Amino acid sequence: MDGGAYGGGKAGAPFDPIAFIQRPQVILKAICLLFAIIVFGCISNKGYIKKEGGKEVCLYNEDHNACNYGIGIGVLAFLASIGFLAGEYLFEQMSSVKTRKHFVLLDLGFSGFWAFLYFIGFCYLTNAWNKSETPKDNYGVNNVQSAIAFSFFSIFTWAACAWFAFQRFKQGTDAAFAPSYEADPVGGTGYTSYPDATDTGYQEPPFGQQQQQQQQQQQRMPDFRAPAY
Repeated sequence: MDGGAYGGGKAGAPFDPIAFIQRPQVILKAICLLFAIIVFGCISNKGYIKKEGGKEVCLYNEDHNACNYGIGIGVLAFLASIGFLAGEYLFEQMSSVKTRKHFVLLDLGFSGFWAFLYFIGFCYLTNAWNKSETPKDNYGVNNVQSAIAFSFFSIFTWAACAWFAFQRFKQGTDAAFAPSYEADPVGGTGYTSYPDATDTGYQEPPFGQQQQQQQQQQQRMPDFRAPAY
C-alpha cells in the first residue's frame, strides 16, 4: 500500500502521540465529544421540573419530545465521537486502502448528517424555549440555555468534521488516479538506445567473409595443370 493513502501514513509506522493529538480530525472529534456531554448533561440534570402532584415536565414548553431529542442526539454524538477517536487511532494501522476509504466515507456521512440534526435540534429547542414560561426561582434556566448554545456550536464542529473528511476522501481519490510514471521533462531528449548498439549498417555474417577469403586465395594460387594439346 502506498504511504499517505487518504491522508494517513504508512501502515505499521510507530505511533506518535504528539502528532495524533495535533491532527485536526482528532481535535474536532474531542470538541464534539465535549459539546455532546454538555448538551445531554444539561438537559438530563435540570431540564425537567416537578409540578404539583409530583408530575415531572420538560422545561422546554413542557414538551417531552424536545428534551428527548436533545438528550438523544447528545448521547449518540458522544458515543460516535468516542468511536471516531478510536478509528483515528487505528487509522495509521489500516493496511487496506478500502478500509481507510470506508472509514473516511463513514466519517463524512455521519458528520454531515449530525450537523444537520444539531441544526434541527437548535431550532426546535430555541422555539420551544421561547414559548416556555420562566420557571420558579429560575430553576434550570442556565442549563436549558447552555444546551441550546452548545447545540448551535455543535453544528459547526460536526460540519468542520465533514469538511475535513471530504478533503481526506478527495486526497485519496486523487492519489488513486495519479499516474504511476514520471513524465519526460520538457525539451528533454528521447529514449536512448542500448549502450552496445551502433548506428552503422548491418554487417555481413562471418561465414560470408570466410568464403570470400577462400575464393581470393584460390585466385592467387598458380595453375599447375598440364596444357591441353
